[in-house]
Amino acid sequence: MSYAIKEIYFTIQGEGFHTGKDAVFCRFSGCNLWSGLEKDRSNAVCNFCDTDFFGTDGENGGKYSSHHDLINQIEMCWPKKKKNKYVVFTGGEPLLQLDQQLIDELHNHNFEIAIETNGTILPPNNIDWVCVSPKKNADLILKSGDELKLVYPQKNFNPKQFESLDFTYFSIQPMDGKQLQNNILKCVSYCMENPLWRLSFPNTQNYWSEVKCLN
Repeated sequence: MSYAIKEIYFTIQGEGFHTGKDAVFCRFSGCNLWSGLEKDRSNAVCNFCDTDFFGTDGENGGKYSSHHDLINQIEMCWPKKKKNKYVVFTGGEPLLQLDQQLIDELHNHNFEIAIETNGTILPPNNIDWVCVSPKKNADLILKSGDELKLVYPQKNFNPKQFESLDFTYFSIQPMDGKQLQNNILKCVSYCMENPLWRLSFPNTQNYWSEVKCLN
């Protein structure tokens, strides 16, 4: 199988339960909820997306003709002095392309594997960390995992509707945009009133600028 990859790079996880953890991010190109083109945003299921997943022009991006080629690039991005190899597959929607062979071979290379998915597609087996971010007006198929992370607030999309699902951790993350400062305050308030939910910090420049304004 070939893989269309937007970018692959080493970083520190900036969102969710594993904030601060060393990781190679492998961003797949393409999504089933938005084309990634601005001309299509108004009609997209996920029209607030702030991620560039279109094409293959990012760092180490390209068309990888086999899982061996992709794994080699992921290995090259992991610093040799670092232990506990960890890769996060994201997008776009990674489950449009992620397959069992890639997962099994990465485990053979001693990588722990995480995915960030919109939950509309069932995953292959043996993924070590499954983070699902449901989207309004998209059918949620994947109803169990390690972390459910919800962008908040969204009109008529109450976090409580997800509390009965089989996840270990529940996180809410402020929606980016012009109302970011207000959304941060709403998320903080919601987490204080609903102890099941944790606050996830969006890994964006706008967020950290707003945090400075609040201090």
